[in-house]
Amino acid sequence: MLVNTNSTPIVTVFVTSEGVSSERRFDKAITISKLKVERLEPITGVPVSTMKVQLYTATDQLVGTLDDDEKMLGYYPVADFMRLEVVDLNQRRRKNEFHDVSQVEKFEISDAEYDKRNDSVRAFLQRNKMGKFAEKTEADQDLESQYKEEADKIKVGDRCEVEAEGDGLVKRGTVRFVGTVQFKPGYWVGVQYDEPLGKHAGTVQGVSYFTCPPKYGAFIRPNKVKVGDYPEDDLMDELDEM
Repeated sequence: MLVNTNSTPIVTVFVTSEGVSSERRFDKAITISKLKVERLEPITGVPVSTMKVQLYTATDQLVGTLDDDEKMLGYYPVADFMRLEVVDLNQRRRKNEFHDVSQVEKFEISDAEYDKRNDSVRAFLQRNKMGKFAEKTEADQDLESQYKEEADKIKVGDRCEVEAEGDGLVKRGTVRFVGTVQFKPGYWVGVQYDEPLGKHAGTVQGVSYFTCPPKYGAFIRPNKVKVGDYPEDDLMDELDEM
């Protein structure tokens, strides 16, 4: 391999490995051993013990292997925008084990076990009567009673209208859910709008309450929902009027 005659002390190179591509600047005075331990292993996740480093030109031509750990990086003919390919010689190592989070073991706990813990966020909220554990005022209780009374008049499958606050836009749709939910206290009505004027597809915070196309679903307080004979707008009729 040719020895580098370029006197520039800092070189900009691309470090690549499986699932990794990073532009880095290295001092040519760093030894190959130190380069592997302090730079390349943290960047690529490839252990030094099974690491091979190959030098490529900017046009992706192989120059050679950086195989002498005692030599400095500048000993090799490295220049700006060349590439250091870090190869893992351990073929049995699982591919993408540092990048595929689906392969990471996750800690899971049941709701019953979580309720027993004293150091959880839920326990903190309960002790301090915060969030959904806050003590309800008489006004809150009256409002919840009102929501329940309104919800009792609505059933799944009803056609409805919802008037949006602020812009006065009236949205028509079909009731898909009536009841309590996990994301907020009290009674709610899940509506599938006739047009994509909603926020979701019936799933909120990972819990599915009903199913509809994306952006057609919404949850509304029962007092904001009017049920009745509200036929779906006929697009062809609208086109005939244009």
